[in-house]
Amino acid sequence: MKIGALSAAWSAQPLSEVLAFFAEAGLQTIELGAGGWPGDAHCNPAELNSSKKKRDEFMAMIADHGLEISALSVHGNPLHPNKEIAKEHHDAWRAAGTLASKIGVTCVNGFSGLPGGCAGDMTPNWVVAPWPEDHSDALEYQWGVAAKYWKAENKFADKCGVDFCFEMHPNFLVHNPESLIQLREAAGDRMCCNFDPSHLWWRGIEPAAAIRWLQDKGDVIKHFHAKDVCVYDWNNRVNGCLDPKHYGDELNRSWIFRSLGYGHDALEWNDMLSTLRMSGYDGALSIEHEDSLMTANEGFLKAVSFLKSSAIFEDAGEMTWA
Repeated sequence: MKIGALSAAWSAQPLSEVLAFFAEAGLQTIELGAGGWPGDAHCNPAELNSSKKKRDEFMAMIADHGLEISALSVHGNPLHPNKEIAKEHHDAWRAAGTLASKIGVTCVNGFSGLPGGCAGDMTPNWVVAPWPEDHSDALEYQWGVAAKYWKAENKFADKCGVDFCFEMHPNFLVHNPESLIQLREAAGDRMCCNFDPSHLWWRGIEPAAAIRWLQDKGDVIKHFHAKDVCVYDWNNRVNGCLDPKHYGDELNRSWIFRSLGYGHDALEWNDMLSTLRMSGYDGALSIEHEDSLMTANEGFLKAVSFLKSSAIFEDAGEMTWA
């Protein structure tokens, strides 16, 4: 396993400074925003796709700091019912996929997207219950839109030699292991997983069990986001886990994102990372800082320290005791 981080939290700083900071902290990989909501401050596909010289300089700068790219990230909603938004996020993914194929990166991360509830609906609609029947009808419509779109994108991804790795996230069609596999079976094997446990824990999903289930379906997990979440039982017991309050209302929310170890202890992380290895994943553990109680630097450095203790770096070796 290799420790890395998504650079988006440091978008205001030049890439050279971020690379030096990551290298000093002992990272081996970097995940770069390349459009969509993560932005393209550190990796602009339009610029890099147009110039081999710029690509070579870009890759040399990363290598000079002892780092490699684990993924390009273009989180967005290419299924948005607003055609302008959908096109912007579609174009970002296509540009990132093209760039990935040119620089030897095999993983592009993002969301499945979410359509409206019907052809005339202009607001994405996340269906969480089957009744009244309008919602079941909406879900059927949404899956038709998603299957058609991602089947075509699977062909593009295959042409580029990259995997599109869905982050299972609420308010998107792919939000749990079952929906991810449903889309993969509808669209193709280039539809994979960027596994982020933080979005699963607060909904009662056990990440280690989800890892085992996903990997039993094939080599599905291609990237991993190291991010924690803390569920506050005193709020959760009263109002449940579906909580639309602003992330800054930490005291009253049912859950908030945290730096590693501030939501779940080392035993749970050790079990999850061991399950990853047992299930065939031995790649990057990419820290994503979204802890509203800490600065990006403090949360990041605490997460690095935590991962250095929990991650498994060496091959298991011979079982001399067996």
